[in-house]
Amino acid sequence: MTTALHPPPPSHPLLRLRLAPHGGMPPHGGMPQPIDGVWWPRSYDLLAELPGLLAGLPRAWGHITSVTVNGATWSAVPGRMLVFNQVVRLRRTVAASAPHTIVLLAPGRGRWDLLVVPPDTAEEAAEPLMAAAARGHV
Repeated sequence: MTTALHPPPPSHPLLRLRLAPHGGMPPHGGMPQPIDGVWWPRSYDLLAELPGLLAGLPRAWGHITSVTVNGATWSAVPGRMLVFNQVVRLRRTVAASAPHTIVLLAPGRGRWDLLVVPPDTAEEAAEPLMAAAARGHV
């Protein structure tokens, strides 16, 4: 009898993030903030998911100091957390207009809005959203 050896799962799963090609351009004259990409976290535990997300963002976005999530969607979070020796302020909103987004702020650099694909979404449903973000059609 032979036993197939499976490699252990990666200790840091791949970040499921696709960024839009416009790269966070500011909105123009009253137009809504564009979606800058799509993020598909593995859970709604922000303390577990946020470090991986921040580590995978482009350097040009600078140091993210504030993160806003929908309070009805994400598990309870403290007012701030330490990520890579930097304090990140965590804010919760109950705005019905954006229940599936996360807003990232970097002083002097800008604001980025990411569409959040629910963690329990099947890959067949999530992948078209991720691909649309990469083409700038979110």
